[in-house]
Amino acid sequence: MPHSTAQKSPEAFRTISEVAAELDVPQHVLRFWESKFSHIRPLKRGGGRRYYRPEDVDLLRGVRTLLYNDGYTIKGVQKVFREQGAKFVSETGRGTADASLAELAREAVQRSDHDGDEEDVQAAGDSIGTSGRRRLLRILDDLVSLKEEIDETLWEEEEDEN
Repeated sequence: MPHSTAQKSPEAFRTISEVAAELDVPQHVLRFWESKFSHIRPLKRGGGRRYYRPEDVDLLRGVRTLLYNDGYTIKGVQKVFREQGAKFVSETGRGTADASLAELAREAVQRSDHDGDEEDVQAAGDSIGTSGRRRLLRILDDLVSLKEEIDETLWEEEEDEN
């Protein structure tokens, strides 16, 4: 019977199935994230089996938090890696990132996604009011979730073809 992660020391390497269970994401999502985030580099042994170090798991947990909890897109998380670094993403995964820094990072990504549109965004924000902004944010969250589902489905189809 395989060892559960509860029986392993915190420094022990984890298999993809253990990490997927711990993060509550399918294994193919972890493989997809590896293809999108070059900082995630598990060790690969015979037969291509992946072994994740504790720092790999922290990075994956950070990616999961940014995507699923904070509403980032894949491109947004890539930008966080570039601008804030892997350490910030790991700290986000461990819940040790300074909340004010996390908010600043999010604002920077959002600002750069709308460069050149700043006056239009401000004018639209002024005219729609608080309830309209909340509604737009809910719609944006739904769209981000749908995009991630589409990306995962496309990734699965690519794997099935190979």
